Amino acid sequence: MYARARLARDPRFDGSFYTAVRTTGIFCRPICPARPPKEENVTYYESAVEAIAAGYRPCLRCRPDAAPGSPAWRLVDTTLQRALGIMRSELGPHSIEHLSTRLGVSSRYLRKLFRERLGLNPLKIWQAERALFAFSLLRDTGLPVAQVAYEAGFNSIRRFNDVFREVYQQTPTEVRRGAAARQAAAPLALSLDYRPPFDWQRVLSFFRLRAMAGVEQVSDCSYRRSFCLDGQCGVVTVTDEPDKHRLRAEFELLPQGRGVRSSAVLFAVRQRLRRIFDLDANVTEIQRDLEHDPLLAAELASNPGIRLPGAWDPFEYALRAILGQQISVKAATTIAGRIVARCGNKFELTDGSVMHAFPSAGELADESFEGLGLTRKRAETLREFVRAANDGRVDFQQTNLEQWCAQMVELPGIGEWTAQYTAMRGLSMPDAFPASDLGILKALGGRHNGEWVKTTPARALARAEAWRPWRAYGALLCWQSLGSE
Repeated sequence: MYARARLARDPRFDGSFYTAVRTTGIFCRPICPARPPKEENVTYYESAVEAIAAGYRPCLRCRPDAAPGSPAWRLVDTTLQRALGIMRSELGPHSIEHLSTRLGVSSRYLRKLFRERLGLNPLKIWQAERALFAFSLLRDTGLPVAQVAYEAGFNSIRRFNDVFREVYQQTPTEVRRGAAARQAAAPLALSLDYRPPFDWQRVLSFFRLRAMAGVEQVSDCSYRRSFCLDGQCGVVTVTDEPDKHRLRAEFELLPQGRGVRSSAVLFAVRQRLRRIFDLDANVTEIQRDLEHDPLLAAELASNPGIRLPGAWDPFEYALRAILGQQISVKAATTIAGRIVARCGNKFELTDGSVMHAFPSAGELADESFEGLGLTRKRAETLREFVRAANDGRVDFQQTNLEQWCAQMVELPGIGEWTAQYTAMRGLSMPDAFPASDLGILKALGGRHNGEWVKTTPARALARAEAWRPWRAYGALLCWQSLGSE
């Protein structure tokens, strides 16, 4: 399969594997425009990090730094998923001992997992991923080299140079020399590649119905939202470049106070955007597994580029899901906007427009949620959820669906639907399934004499068993089958 895909340069396999050429010492994406090497000179790897660890350097034509994430790495052991999530969400590298303490496992066990499942230690993975990211900043932005090193997570320029030279066999300055003149006047932007097909308009429509006033703005061609990470506030605007199979994310970062060092947020923002738009999804595999169900097959035929819309932040989305219990999407979005207006950080952009950042759990610690249009019981549920988020009873690094749902339903006023729905969209768990959802029950029950007839949650669960591990995508297709309803 790998040989046929690379010879066809099929973009649907982009990021699913990499071709390393023993005679040149270079590894490429399947879509590389260079002349394909002979099969006897090729070794295949499932991720760019594995190819780098084997001693190959990234191709400068097809740029593995821009490829979608490896689907194989999304299906590793849940403990490894959590470890990789911590490594990607925090700025600096971490030792096995630090990660094992965070995860509640022994360092010996975690070291064994990395060695047996990935064949690499955490430091090598961190260095390879950050070097790839640094290359994209050097080629695509006008950021100074020292700022690139900082954004990539390196506090030492010397260490950054050593790691970068080891990966690319060039210095950062040599890479920048060819791109500086072209990028000096360009806006700060990142490219986010994806595997086609990708139904950008359907994704925008989904977000448009749920856009929070002051935080999100969705037009016919773009998605825009505010953020505050580690004290750095700004706005990111995302548009599609379908001919290049990528999204373009442009940033406006607000200047910080004098003497305050700008936070390194670009890597974290890129990771969040990839999750929001589900850019690492293997849509070919998802479609193959779901099209055996007649209802889902009909929807997939009209929407071959299905993506599971994610969330900027798990806490933010879980709070919004709690708001949405037993009320309409529009009403829940309105109340979320009121919370933002009352508690969110407010800032003005260069064009004079005003945006708000969604408040964190810490910023909502003393919020009563009164006077927002909520019932007394729902306000108490929100207060308890915020307390649980602040004291660690809700673990947003959790990657196990059952454990996530268990910790959520322990909180008063939160049931299985909310737990599954937050797992589905807030944490992007592909097998989450809110079986009691009214839309799903109607879609699976079907129309009889012009009226929707609901099935039961038990029957919905039984039918969705064949959709594993993609039940969340099945739920999304069920909603789409209802059309305007």
